[in-house]
Amino acid sequence: MSIEQRLQELGITLPAAAAPVASYLPVVVQGDLAYVSGQISFVEGELVKGRLGDDVSLEEGMAAARGCGLMILAQLKAALGSLDRVERVVKLGGFVNSTPDFTDQPKVINGASDLMLEVFGEAGKHARAAVGVPALPLGVAVEVDAVVAIKGA
Repeated sequence: MSIEQRLQELGITLPAAAAPVASYLPVVVQGDLAYVSGQISFVEGELVKGRLGDDVSLEEGMAAARGCGLMILAQLKAALGSLDRVERVVKLGGFVNSTPDFTDQPKVINGASDLMLEVFGEAGKHARAAVGVPALPLGVAVEVDAVVAIKGA
């Protein structure tokens, strides 16, 4: 089954790949790896802003991380032409805008990690970092970047 078919089966529609907001490329392919720049938290076309442990709930944070994951997939599709070229999700880096006493960053980033497992199965299992930060671009709640192994490089 193709990844497009898998997305349809899961009822997932990818957003349009967002344009960069500064001086960088959304995806750089080097050899058999694709490096996806940090994608910020959009849910249903709206930025998810705020801070976990303050004005953003754990559930909202997880949904925001899933939104980051959807944008990672959209960026990969735009750069590679097809998500069927993804061989494996190698690593996700998760950044959570959070208060000093908030310690559930790993649970928040599960929103993106679980999406990769849903879409790619075993190939979606990855290494990961989930860290708390005092601020993120545009005041968003979550940002996630990725390293992905690709076929046919």
